[in-house]
Amino acid sequence: MNFTRWSARLPGTQRRAAARADHPVPTTDRRSEGSVPAARAERLTGEPPPVPAVDELPVREVLDRVPALVALVHGPDHRLAYVNDAYAAAFGVRACGGPAADALPELRDLGLMPLLDQALRSGKPRTLKSRKAPDGRSYTFTCTPAAEDNGKGTVLIFATDVTDHAEAAERLRTSERRQRETAVTLQRSLLPQELEEPDDLRIAATYQPGGTEAAVGGDWYDVITLGGGRTALVIGDVMGRGVRAAAVMGQLRTAVRAYARLDLPPHEILQLLDGLATEIDANQIATCVYAIHDPNEGRLVYASAGHLPILVRDDTGTVLRADEPTGPPLGTGGWMHASGSIPLGPGSTAVLYTDGLVERRDEDLDEGIASLERALSGATGTPQVVCDRLVRSAGVTADHDDDVAVLVLQHPARTGPDGELFRNAALDLLGGVEAAPRARAFASGVLTSWRFPPDLHDLGVLAASELVANSLQHGIPPMRLRLRLRRTDRRLIIEVTDGDDHLPRRRRAEPGDESGRGIAIVATIASHWGSRRTPGGGKAVWCEFVLPKPAD
Repeated sequence: MNFTRWSARLPGTQRRAAARADHPVPTTDRRSEGSVPAARAERLTGEPPPVPAVDELPVREVLDRVPALVALVHGPDHRLAYVNDAYAAAFGVRACGGPAADALPELRDLGLMPLLDQALRSGKPRTLKSRKAPDGRSYTFTCTPAAEDNGKGTVLIFATDVTDHAEAAERLRTSERRQRETAVTLQRSLLPQELEEPDDLRIAATYQPGGTEAAVGGDWYDVITLGGGRTALVIGDVMGRGVRAAAVMGQLRTAVRAYARLDLPPHEILQLLDGLATEIDANQIATCVYAIHDPNEGRLVYASAGHLPILVRDDTGTVLRADEPTGPPLGTGGWMHASGSIPLGPGSTAVLYTDGLVERRDEDLDEGIASLERALSGATGTPQVVCDRLVRSAGVTADHDDDVAVLVLQHPARTGPDGELFRNAALDLLGGVEAAPRARAFASGVLTSWRFPPDLHDLGVLAASELVANSLQHGIPPMRLRLRLRRTDRRLIIEVTDGDDHLPRRRRAEPGDESGRGIAIVATIASHWGSRRTPGGGKAVWCEFVLPKPAD
């Protein structure tokens, strides 16, 4: 085999040949210069000694000293013609003349044989990057075709050891994988492990982490029962990725639960969160929707901090979009948020979601929301079924490029025996000495019609009387009160609203005090109690009793 015919294809030889053509070696006879010896003349002129041509180099000796692995195969069946010393040191001595599939089994196992055929057919080099060989090292193989006069192809196999690069890349991938696993674990641990179950709503949620190494973000959701039959729902998205975003999300979610206990309007909750987000990290922002459902009102009152609109499908299948009002994200500061509302009556379904569900790189965001609206209009079944259908319709898979959080809530339309378990009764009172007896008589009649057991009947009447008396004693005349009794399948709720915005508090009455015992009595006999300010002024004070479970 004439190695000089393909040696010019080795990396760098063509460049060196071109350099010699541009700068020919001088051929002047130094001996004709007389007084200056040839060696001295070379030193004086600074010219290097002549470089031998590539054809004059001992090619086999050169290849044997190359640290890279070199093999040469010839003909359509790729018979082995040559391996250099580095190849023999890596895989052992190889006998020439046999087919490469038999003579070079390590290359066959690495899937290099088809690459030899491709190089011969195309006449162009083919490369197989970073493959781990049987010797435990990683190599990048390049197959370069070299045609012979008789038309039979010759292929030079050149393997570069890239073990250090491969190991560094694997360490980096392992580190990123562990970081992502840490972020996912932290993210899931900070989300609610079990959703609270309000009496009047049916709720389901899902969280799908992004499939890429850095796609785990700060999406979160939560359901918070406020008492008195009201429920707070929240969903948010912290900008950024990884453990930091998940940690900020955890702080915001904890803060939301704490602020929710104050029972403030949604826009005031967002004002508090905005200030907290700035304190946590001035460079970190988050979007959020905080909503409150009151079964007595049949509406969802909400405030949005730069988040995507809530979607509500009513009992006719029409989908409404809660676009306004929307303020800037949390952490920007200096903005007064506002609350809005959207109907959520019996038979309605609402969806809260993060941008990973509807945002695509090649699609406008409004198109993604419109697509979700169409999917929601045809999604029926339980909240979990609706949740799964929306995720599937959006094309969210395990390798999705962003994390996704979805919260679905339904206000069921109850009829028949189930409807008997959910009842309401209300009485408007004008403040005066006769208000308390009227409240007791009304509560007694309602609880009797609802067939409550005597002990629970008496406790309910006492609580209604004390709440009305408390409003009459501490309110400013003229007093207009509303007494509302509500029963669900789990509890009895008694609520009194008036026009005074002074919130009561439980205190210890001294033996000689004429007041201060009403709220203490209510707090003692009821399972829970609380108070809140109402929109437009005034307050609502409520208490609830857990109903006994029916006998099997």
